[in-house]
Formats: sequence, structure tokens, C-alpha cells
Amino acid sequence: MRLPRFLIALAFACSGIASAGAATMPHWITGWTGSVQGPYPTGNASAQPDLRFAFPVADEGAHDQTFRLMVRPSLWGREARFRLSNAYGTRPVTFDGVHVGLQRSGSVLVPGSNRPVTFAGRPSVTVLPGEEVWSDPVALPFVHGEPDTGLIGRRLAVSLHVVGVSGPMTWHAKGLTTSYVTAPGAGAKGDADGVLDFPFSTASWYFLNAVDMTAPRDAHLVVAFGDSITDGTASTLNGDDRWPDVLLQRLQAEGFDNVAVANTGIGGNQVLGPADYSPQKPSAGGPSALARLDRDVLGLSGVTAVIWLEGINDLSRNGNASAEAVIDGMKQGVARIRAKFPGVAVMGATVTTALGSTGAGHGDAAQDAKRKQLNDFIRGGGLFDAVADFDRATLDPATGQMKAEFVPESTTGGPGEKLHPNRAGYEAMARMIDLSALLGKAKRAGIR
Repeated sequence: MRLPRFLIALAFACSGIASAGAATMPHWITGWTGSVQGPYPTGNASAQPDLRFAFPVADEGAHDQTFRLMVRPSLWGREARFRLSNAYGTRPVTFDGVHVGLQRSGSVLVPGSNRPVTFAGRPSVTVLPGEEVWSDPVALPFVHGEPDTGLIGRRLAVSLHVVGVSGPMTWHAKGLTTSYVTAPGAGAKGDADGVLDFPFSTASWYFLNAVDMTAPRDAHLVVAFGDSITDGTASTLNGDDRWPDVLLQRLQAEGFDNVAVANTGIGGNQVLGPADYSPQKPSAGGPSALARLDRDVLGLSGVTAVIWLEGINDLSRNGNASAEAVIDGMKQGVARIRAKFPGVAVMGATVTTALGSTGAGHGDAAQDAKRKQLNDFIRGGGLFDAVADFDRATLDPATGQMKAEFVPESTTGGPGEKLHPNRAGYEAMARMIDLSALLGKAKRAGIR
């Protein structure tokens, strides 16, 4: 049932704006994220093409190559800036020939849309191991209005050239979006139109991990924080039907185009583990939620709400954590969020069932008992401002397993593994989010 528009309007009205003039002053909102992990190829990619011809030696990474990375901003502004990361590299990486344009089809851009990107006024930048850097703002001439609703659903093409050999590449494995790469030694192609320049495709993102857009002061950012069920495993390749995507669609359908949703899920992620994560000692699930919280939540622009869905990997045979330990980790994380962003709404999402799953380390009764204990705390422990009951949306009470219609996977087809919901399951989950509870606290706290 659709929430009455006037109830949501109460949550958004004014958003603590001091004056009509202040409401028109632009500020930065994070419009897209791809939480970094690495180094490549460590991670849980989905529908990944064979990349041995694009990157013949994984440890050497890219070699004089240009990436054309396709990202879908959840909010469009007249100016953008880009965060490049070498968080899990072991040598400095130099980027030049960075450009941004509007995707036309595949690797091809809309004519006249491509623009160069600079860093402190220079056309190149070197990012040291473990570091990240923001670009200068760049005007997007194809954006009309802030936000520009006419570009909803379109993809931004961010092209970047790696000078020389990058070494181990910081990346986001499960992009579920087709991006493009030149052949090794092809040189800088960021200013090219894309026809015949990018022979290789990938379903992951590399080095780029955030895009900010300018927006009016009444704009909001919702951060979806979690593991593969937030990252979108078993959703549709290029279909943008992960549950954070569907949440954004719900908001836009209600007429609230000033709300961005940033997906900071990583497939295989845990609240607590691993204890040690580095380029020399990586794991497929990326750094723990607590270890990456500063970069993937607290370091984003314009945060007004966070939805946290996580814990199933901690509770698996591989994670081997207790429900009590996960609860303590969540308490630590929520305390840090509230310390950085007083008044921000933090919504807890109940963990969906994995009972009977064929996924490695998942599916047994012991894991399910711990999951139920964790969910009891999320629902009634008083930590969260509100709860999204994803468990209720996806559970078959007769079996304790995921509802049958949510099991067959949507990415490449197949029977599914009773752990990750498919497209239909993610839609059912997004339907459980109370929009007024999610964003009403921002208005009451005067967050702008």
C-alpha cells in the first residue's frame, strides 16, 4: 500500500531550511558509491567476463589502459566531483586523461557530452598506496536543473587512464553493471567517443568509489550499508533492481526527486571480520563493516539516514561469530554514526533467512537460531530508530526458508541457492521500508 503523500511530505517539508534563500544554495550530495575492496581479483564478482586478456597478470593490474566506468547516479546536479581510491594498492597509481560524459549505448557517449576532469587544477594525479583523492568540480552541460529529473536512470561514463603499470588494483567486484576497458598499452582514450576503443567489458568498478553531485539544501542522502544482499547478488545485470534501487524508485514515484540513495554493500561482508585485512591479506568479503565505516558511511556527503542490513555472513560456519558479538558490533557502529551525524535516522533491517541454503558455510539450523536471536534484538533492542522487516518480507513461515518465488536467481539464470533474493525478492524487501520513519527524523533534527 502506498504511503499517503501528505505523510511523507510532512517528513520532508522544509527539512530544517532556515530560509527560502538557503534552500536554493547548492551543496554536495553523494549520488553514487562503489565500496572499495581488493586487490583485484579478490572479491565476489557476478557475471564477470573472462578478464585474462584485459589484465594478463593480475598482480600487475592495468598497464597503460583506460577504463570507461558506467555508474548510475541516484541524483543529478549541474556539477560533479569524483573520488579515486588506491586503498588496497601497493604502489602509487597515476591517472590522467580523466573525462566524464553521458552514456549513449555501450561504451559510446552522447556527442558533445564528454568533459575533462582535473585535480587541483592539473590534468593528472598520483594516488599513493592506501590513499584516495577527490577531483575538482566539473560542470555537466547536459544537466538541466538541480536535481535534473530528466536524467533519472541514465548512466554517467567516467573514463580514467592508468599511466604505466598500476600494480594491485583497488576495485568493487560486484558492480552488476557493464563497464569497459581498453587493451593493455592502448594509452589514454578518455576523450574518445567510445566506438572501437574499448574491446573488453567488465561487471566491476575500478579505482572510482564515489561521485558527488551539487544539489539544493533540501536534498537528502540515504546510505544502504551491508553485504551481498545489499550489493545485489542474484539481481538483474544492468537492471538496477537491488533493494536500494527499488527504494529510490519508490521515493521518485512519490515525487521526492531530491533524495539520493547510496549503495555501500559488499558481497561477503561481515560486521566484525576479518580481523586483519590488507593488500597482502585480503578476503573476498572486503574489510569488515566496522573497519570501512569511516569511508563508506561517515565519509559521504549529505547523509541524513542509514539503513544497515548485515550479519548473515558473521553467523555462518565461516564467520563463526555469536549473535551477541554481532549485536555488540552493531552497537559500536551505530554509536559512531550518531557521533558523526547527530540526528541522522539509523534504520535496522532484519536479516533474511539462509536456512537450507547451498551457499558455502550457510544453511544450517545453528546459523538460523543465531539469526533469529539477532533479529529479535534488531526489532526490539531499542538501538535503531526504525526497523525494515526484510525477514518478514521474504520468509516462508511453513518451511523457515526463503519464499520459493524469491529463490531462482535473476543475474544469469539458475535455481538459486536460498540465500540471496532475486529481483522479486528485492522488490518485496524495499516495500517494507517506512519512508516517513526513514526520513522524518532529519526534519525534526533540523538536518539540512
